[in-house]
Amino acid sequence: MDNLDKLLEIKNVRPTAMRLLVLKFLFQKKVAVSLTHIEEYFDNSERTTLYRTLKTFEINGIVHKIDDGTGTTKYAICEQNCNCELEQDLHLHFHCKICNETVCLTEHKIPHINLPEGFIAEDVNLVVKGICGKCSG
Repeated sequence: MDNLDKLLEIKNVRPTAMRLLVLKFLFQKKVAVSLTHIEEYFDNSERTTLYRTLKTFEINGIVHKIDDGTGTTKYAICEQNCNCELEQDLHLHFHCKICNETVCLTEHKIPHINLPEGFIAEDVNLVVKGICGKCSG
């Protein structure tokens, strides 16, 4: 938990017990998770508290949101040195239609897209849908 404390400190987030527990949970997952999934794991916690924790993590560059087309927002840990900047930190996501898991493919970066004059990008999301290696084997 010391490393988690340090991560929160670096990101200027006060390390409350709940924040540390949620962060530990997210690091243990190798896939993106929904608020509902986190809520099921922390069944004695308030949904509002968990949502605020995720929102704080998102604002401070600890997690990023993923819209994988399922209708449920998922959250995943940002990679080290990520600033969640549209210009440089965007990566591909993969959603498996069998196991319903969404994973970050951080080694596959989304190239910068030059938009027409007057267009302002606020979010970019590229999700490949198919069957993951675990389900195709």
